[in-house]
Amino acid sequence: MKIQSSVLVHLGFGKYVRSDQVTAVVPIEEDRGAGRRTFVYLEGDDDPIIASRAEDTIVRDLVQEPREVTQSRQQQEILQDLLVDLGNVNSTVRRISRDEGSLDLDLLERRIRQVLEK
Repeated sequence: MKIQSSVLVHLGFGKYVRSDQVTAVVPIEEDRGAGRRTFVYLEGDDDPIIASRAEDTIVRDLVQEPREVTQSRQQQEILQDLLVDLGNVNSTVRRISRDEGSLDLDLLERRIRQVLEK
């Protein structure tokens, strides 16, 4: 697991911390309840922050990739899959789709390659 740097992690009730400043996440065992689930220790602070979220959800958010990175990776994988499938389309089907359906698969294939190269 790798802590994502400079990502804000939600602790509940409007509290956020930078992921790379968290040094420990400890479940509260005594007097645990609504608004008191987890102690979150930060670099340079002796006193923990009391978080209302459970320790496992905080840890998941600490090591999770930012959503934008995950979505970008998924989009690239979809484009790569589409490019492979387009490579299997024969010239007759390409001509018919272009002439009869106004879908230029050659142009689409070139544009996908350009996007993936960036």
